[in-house]
Amino acid sequence: MQESAPLDVERVREDFPILEREFDGNRLVYLDNAATTQTPNQVIDAISKYYRETNANVHRGIHHLSQEASVRYEEAHDTLAEFVGASGGREEMVFTKNTTEAENLVAYAWGLNELDEDDEVVLTEMEHHASLVTWQQIAKKTGATVRYIGITEEGELDMDHARELIGPDTRMVSVVHVSNALGTINPVSELADLAHEQDALIFVDGAQAVPNRPVDVETIDADFYAFSGHKMAGPTGIGCLYGKEEILEAMEPFLYGGEMIRKVEFEDSTWNDLPWKYEAGTPLIAQGIALERAVEYLEGIGMDRIRAHEEWLTEYALERLAEFDDIEVYGPSDPTERGGLVGFNLDGVHAHDLASIMNDHAVAIRAGDHCTQPLHDVLGTAASARASFYLYNTREEIDRLVEAVDDARQLFA
Repeated sequence: MQESAPLDVERVREDFPILEREFDGNRLVYLDNAATTQTPNQVIDAISKYYRETNANVHRGIHHLSQEASVRYEEAHDTLAEFVGASGGREEMVFTKNTTEAENLVAYAWGLNELDEDDEVVLTEMEHHASLVTWQQIAKKTGATVRYIGITEEGELDMDHARELIGPDTRMVSVVHVSNALGTINPVSELADLAHEQDALIFVDGAQAVPNRPVDVETIDADFYAFSGHKMAGPTGIGCLYGKEEILEAMEPFLYGGEMIRKVEFEDSTWNDLPWKYEAGTPLIAQGIALERAVEYLEGIGMDRIRAHEEWLTEYALERLAEFDDIEVYGPSDPTERGGLVGFNLDGVHAHDLASIMNDHAVAIRAGDHCTQPLHDVLGTAASARASFYLYNTREEIDRLVEAVDDARQLFA
C-alpha cells in the first residue's frame, strides 16, 4: 500500500473551515461526502462576492449590474461544459437544481413525447431513486416497459445481462456512472455503444463520478450526462445537464415562463436558444457562478490527483474493515474498480444504530438505503452504513471510523 497521500491534505483542509468543528471535544470526521461535500473558502467567497458586488437578474437589464451578471453566468456554462469535455460549450450545458431535476427534465421533455407501449427503458438494479422512480412513473404514463440490468455477487453490473436486455425495443438506457451505495464504477462507454447499436439514447447519472475523477462526455458518447454541484465542493441548489445539441434542440421544454421564450403571442409562443430554452424563470445565478469557482478549485488541485487520493483512502478503508469477520462490505473488492465510498454492515447492529454511535464519536457517516431501496432488497438488507471520502479526508480519520465501529461491536456484544 502506498504510504503517503497523493495530495497535501493538510494544506487542502485549510480551505475548509467546517472541518475545524468539534463536538464534545472530538474533532469532526466528515465521511458523508457522497451525500454532500464541504465547501471551501474560495467558493464561499465567490457567493458572497456576487451578492456584494454583482447581484442582478440576467438577460433582462441594460444596466451595468445585469450585464455583468449575465456575462459571468454565461461563462459559467462554458466552464462547466469544458470541465466534462463538452465541445459544444454553453449550448450543451443546462443548469438545473440538481441531478434529480436533470433526470426529470429529460424524462418529461423527451420521454413523454417519444415513448409508447411498444418501447422499453433499460435501467440497472443499482439506480438511485432519481432515475428509477422517474422512469418508472414516465413508463406508467406512456405505457412503456422498464427493465433492469442485474448485478453480480461482486456488486458489478452483469454485462451479459445488459447485452440481453438492450435490444430493438430499447429507446433509453439510464445508468449510474458510479453507484452511490456499492461504489461500483460502471462501464458507461460500453453501455453507450450497446444503446446506440439499437438506435437508443443513453442518460448517465454522474453525481458520484464528476466530483472525483476526470469525465469526458464525448469519449463516453453520452447523449445526456447529469451531476450536482453540492457533491463537488460547490453550493447546494444547482446541478448540470449535458445534452447533445441536436437532441436538446429537438426536445420540447420541460418548464415554461420567462427567459425560455423568444416570442410570445396570445395564440402561441416560440422558444429561446439553448441552453436558456430549458432554464425558465430567474435562473440559478449565484449558484452557477459559485459552481464555476468550485470547478476552478478542483482543477487547480487536479482531477487525476483527487481520483488517486480517493483510491488511496478506499484501499485503506477496505483493508481496515477486512480485519473483522463480522463486517460485510458491499461492492467490488478492488479499490481501482470503485469510487471513494464503502458501504458496509456490522453483524447484529442496525445501520442506524451504528451511525448514531459514530455520531457520538463525531464521525459523520450515512445510514439507510441511500435512495436505493430496490438495490438493498437485492442485497438482502434494509439498510447499510456508508463512509464516503473526498480530497480533504485522511487515513487517520478512517482509523477513527474503525475505532467507532469497534465501540459499537462491544456495546452490542
